[in-house]
Amino acid sequence: MTEIEGTDKTEVRGSSRGEKVETSYPAIEDHGVIGNLETVALVSRAGAINFFCYPHFDSPTYFAALLDKERGGSFFIRPTKDRIAGTQVYLPDTNVLLTRFLMDEGILEVMDFMPIRCPGDESAGMIIRIAKSVRGDVPVHAVCRPMFDYGKIEPSARIEKESGCVCFHSEGAASPDARLYCSGDIRIEGGCAVYDGMIRNGEQVYFCLVCDQSDMEITPEYLDQRLRSTCDYWHDWTQNCSYDGYWRGQIVRSALVLKLMFSHEYGSMVAAPTFGLPEAIGGVRNWDYRYCWIRDSAFTIHALLRLGFTQEVVHYIDWIQKRYTRPEPDGSLQLMYRVDGSADLDEYELDHLEGYQGSRPVRVGNGASKQLQLDIYGELIDSVHLANRIGMPISYEGWQHLSRTVEYVIKHWREPDEGIWEFRGARKHFLHSRLMCWVAIDRAIRISEVGSFPAPIPRWREERDKIYHSIHEEFWDEELQAFVQYKGSKAMDAAILLMPMVKFISPVDPRWLSTMKEIERQLVSDTFVRRYNDERGELEGLDGSEEGAFTTCSFWYMECLARSGRVSEARLLFEKMLGYASPLGLYGEEIGGRGHHLGNFPQAYSHLALISAASALTRAIKEGGAPF
Repeated sequence: MTEIEGTDKTEVRGSSRGEKVETSYPAIEDHGVIGNLETVALVSRAGAINFFCYPHFDSPTYFAALLDKERGGSFFIRPTKDRIAGTQVYLPDTNVLLTRFLMDEGILEVMDFMPIRCPGDESAGMIIRIAKSVRGDVPVHAVCRPMFDYGKIEPSARIEKESGCVCFHSEGAASPDARLYCSGDIRIEGGCAVYDGMIRNGEQVYFCLVCDQSDMEITPEYLDQRLRSTCDYWHDWTQNCSYDGYWRGQIVRSALVLKLMFSHEYGSMVAAPTFGLPEAIGGVRNWDYRYCWIRDSAFTIHALLRLGFTQEVVHYIDWIQKRYTRPEPDGSLQLMYRVDGSADLDEYELDHLEGYQGSRPVRVGNGASKQLQLDIYGELIDSVHLANRIGMPISYEGWQHLSRTVEYVIKHWREPDEGIWEFRGARKHFLHSRLMCWVAIDRAIRISEVGSFPAPIPRWREERDKIYHSIHEEFWDEELQAFVQYKGSKAMDAAILLMPMVKFISPVDPRWLSTMKEIERQLVSDTFVRRYNDERGELEGLDGSEEGAFTTCSFWYMECLARSGRVSEARLLFEKMLGYASPLGLYGEEIGGRGHHLGNFPQAYSHLALISAASALTRAIKEGGAPF
């Protein structure tokens, strides 16, 4: 079998972080992401597609070399010269990715994109790759080896006589058949589609991986037209961005990557488009994030409204409304759902995959979906409150269901739960969960008052105020002079940073300022903020090495600094944090000790927090640093 060099077996990783380290896997941050609002593909700077699910975000993989360099499958295009790592850029204001290989003999560019299929578009789902010699004559080697159903099935490969494309097929696979079209000569070798050729100066070779049954004719002219229409789509979309602050370039890039995580069909947004990428190399916290968390709703709507993307807000709110109008009989909700709104997220392990750099187990599904996380109701009802404010009023039926959910919160807010970080150890009375229960009732009262909806307001106010006093009396540690992670604890939790952001406490309240000092003492190191301390593993219930700094929490911290009037400090840290983005301006879930990215990539929560922090900083600077 042809060696799958797209796994970057000896790729030199040094250019993005300084030191030269050879690795059997490319760095997580050394990937760009392309997509069609149904799914995405990750492309390494060595020219390899190392991750791709189809037809949806949560479908089985075609390519998963990031999770197993031998069994996962990949599709690479590169010069035949000794494994030169490329550099990557996006075409401005688009999600069209350009990988450049720079050599004395010439320059090879590989352009990657996925055409957007708007409603009514019957064209096939596809990845288009255009390899062009910008200077000189460049010998190029390309290998496409899909592995169906999370790397379990190696499909057969044959060349179709009429079209000349390579068809990959397997009976009984969940993955649809795939066809690879190439404008150059292509052959089958060891079950792979292989191209070897000299691309002359100024010439280009087209590759098109079609992932649906289609009788359409694939020609270079057609692919050029799809490139133009894709660029036009992204240019038109970014024109809607209303942010005019100091960091527009990074904000637009964050908006573009967030847009890639939205489902065009359903209006939902996944937390990340990948699964199994570790929070610690060699550790066991390797989760599946290709689902839609209720918790993300308020953050998503806040961020999109700040940027002027109202169409996405409308579609997203519609998806959220369908969730809370179909609750359990007691008014409770599942904390995450599939892209289409279904609730089947049973977790299991892919034992045949070795995991990224040996990080096992590789999991699909998410067992946390069955946890009790009381904070989700605060984010949910806050999102409804935001929708109400922008002219999307809740319906009569919607209010009946939402009222029942408020009653669920009133009944259960005193209970321990697994919390925002989805601990798999013991349940605790977490401050953040208690805080968001306060938000749930507070925002419901506001919705009722603005819309004149009937509700037992005196009783709701009484319960809201009970939570307020509970937080100040049961979660305040007199010795530390700080609010603590959970009742009886001495530990800090970065989720406490949300207290002033949800308007529970003033950002200059003495109790808050002293809490910030304790958070800084326990969790902050320059730009890096850890989520919590759990040295004994009591909360997680898992073994494994220590995780990195949590990107979202770093941006929350900077926003809190800005809101409290520490604007110069916040701006310095924020701009330093921008320097830890991937070379393309993307963020994973965490940043490790060497500045490397960890966890699923790219991470929606990280980019939502970045947008929120940038917006807060912009306001603080323009208003002269007054607290807000």
